[in-house]
Amino acid sequence: MNGKKNTLIVVHDKNFQEILSNNRIIVADFWAEWCSPCRAMNLLIEDLSNIYAEQVLFIKLNVDENSITPSKYGISSIPTFLIIKDSQVMESIIGAVDQEMFENKINKYL
Repeated sequence: MNGKKNTLIVVHDKNFQEILSNNRIIVADFWAEWCSPCRAMNLLIEDLSNIYAEQVLFIKLNVDENSITPSKYGISSIPTFLIIKDSQVMESIIGAVDQEMFENKINKYL
C-alpha cells in the first residue's frame, strides 16, 4: 500500500447512523479510556485500518461519552467490535483478540 490512508475515525451518537450509510464494510470499536484491553487493541485497530484502507472503514465510539448507540446495539462489555455491512451487524468481537482472528472475521465479508 503506498502511503497511509487513515480510515480510523471517531464517531459519536449523533453521527453514528449517518456513518452506517457508507458503502464499505464498517468495523465499529466500542471502547473507553479507562479500559486496559481497549487500549491494548488500539495499535492493532490502527494497523488494520491501514491494511484495509480501501475496503473497510474503522470507527471508534467512546462509550463513556456516548450512551445511546451502545445501548441500541446491546454493548455490555468493552472492547466490543461490530462488523457492519449494508447497515446490518454481521458479527461482533468481544474482548482483546489477535490480528489473525480479527482479519479472518473481516475477510468473511469482503
